[in-house]
Amino acid sequence: MSALTITRAGPLATLQDAGRFGMLAHGISASGPMDRGAFAAAGAQLERAGATGIEITAAGLAFRAEGPLHLGCAGGTFGLSVNGKARDWPGRLALEAGDVVEVTPGPAGNYGYLRFDREIEVPPLLGSRATNLTVGLGGFKGRALRAGDRIAFGGEGAAAVAANAVAGEGPIRVLWGLHAELFDAPVRAAFAGGRFAISPSLDRMGVRLADPDGVFRAQRRLSLVSDAIVPGDIQILGDGTPIVLMRDHQPTGGYPRIATVVSADLDRFAQLRPGAEIRFRPVTLEHAR
Repeated sequence: MSALTITRAGPLATLQDAGRFGMLAHGISASGPMDRGAFAAAGAQLERAGATGIEITAAGLAFRAEGPLHLGCAGGTFGLSVNGKARDWPGRLALEAGDVVEVTPGPAGNYGYLRFDREIEVPPLLGSRATNLTVGLGGFKGRALRAGDRIAFGGEGAAAVAANAVAGEGPIRVLWGLHAELFDAPVRAAFAGGRFAISPSLDRMGVRLADPDGVFRAQRRLSLVSDAIVPGDIQILGDGTPIVLMRDHQPTGGYPRIATVVSADLDRFAQLRPGAEIRFRPVTLEHAR
């Protein structure tokens, strides 16, 4: 039986599949890959791909193969080597028992993906093997991977599916949110025309934004009855800090949401590193579809 043993794991490296959908009414977000397009692209490197893969963060990962495996990788820009020899990223590898794979930090992106031609043998919970770190659910014992973990593989994966094209550069497109009208017209205009930056405070739950122009500095404090939220919602916290909710978001929120990042741009947003400047561009629902 094929397996691999983790020898080094960067923070927040997890097992993910497409996600745990339909559970939000029970307080559980879908989780799944932060960059869904890159997750699919890693699987598309293979003829057959297991439904579950490894999501790595900018610090990378290393492991030793304990049997033959085919691996596809994509997402961000990372260094990749096998037994000390550099290989292409993104790309495909054929591994044998004893091969040592090292994924090292690169110049761009927060998340990379490793997919395999076999299914990872961890038990599904509520219909998915995705890891939700916020509640310790799914994946490998409900937690991030660490050195010494052994991941076993079972049967062959399914026929791989071609990945969709990645959205290009430019402003992050948004739909005006459920509470947009609670913000004064000048604040909405400043949000649509202003500049923000990715702060160092980011994880699978959310990304806080720096607001150097003070768009929300004078906004009156708003607190609402909590209601359901979705990935990409942009909440404005009580101190005026914008936060973009991500894949492990809480099920409800009591802060106003001025806008929601369209799904076509959420992958690209997730890969922006701290310090990156961003702008938002409101679009119509028809454009988003």
